[in-house]
Amino acid sequence: MTRYQLADPQPAVPERLRARLEAKLAERGIDLAAALPDTPEPIPALEAAQQRIPIDYRDALVEHPDVAAWVRKVADSAVAPNTGGLNPQYGTPGRRRIAHGPSLLLWGNLGTGKTHQAYAAIRALTASGCGVAWHATTAADLYGDARPQAGVDLEHQLRRIVRVPLLLLDDLGAAKTSAWNEEVLFRLVNWRCQNRLPTVFTTNLPPVRQLADSPGQPVLRDLVGDRVLSRLSGMCTPVRFTGPDRRFQR
Repeated sequence: MTRYQLADPQPAVPERLRARLEAKLAERGIDLAAALPDTPEPIPALEAAQQRIPIDYRDALVEHPDVAAWVRKVADSAVAPNTGGLNPQYGTPGRRRIAHGPSLLLWGNLGTGKTHQAYAAIRALTASGCGVAWHATTAADLYGDARPQAGVDLEHQLRRIVRVPLLLLDDLGAAKTSAWNEEVLFRLVNWRCQNRLPTVFTTNLPPVRQLADSPGQPVLRDLVGDRVLSRLSGMCTPVRFTGPDRRFQR
């Protein structure tokens, strides 16, 4: 019987592949021994939210302790998919979603960081691991979009905004008042109050007039009415912002 024997034993296959891979990487200037940069893993939900957030607020971080506490409370109240639906047993192992929770009323002088912290709260929630369906608008844009338009189902559009799980309504009280605007605002606030949908309101006006305030000092109560203010008081944690206008400091 003839026996065949290799003159020079060949290295194992994995070792040969490793040598070829290292040679290819070396050609491209990649050093396997070099330390990898310490970069955070991307968060897909936050990356998607960034495209919808105004450029000025894409790096916003939660700084106010009351806003941070609100973010934690809303995230902790997230529920499994289909919870409370007609078929709660379907899809319950999926990612938890924001459903119900408290709201915030951020008020204070112009340029004190209210909108900055509002978008920071949205960024923090999208990065928390929960599913967050959200919408952001100003009170003036809300009223403008609710005006009659050819070929637009305004009732459907308004219901979609009113019922979104997380809403930011910026500059409350800044738009001119009218019977139509008051009706739209009442419907929005009333629905979200009754269904405990998390909402972040910002306004430059104090909610009510204090004894030390001038009689001519405009307050939110004068512009939105007692019915809306009562519901805001019941659903929101008020957070006051003070200090100089940050926009002038830039």
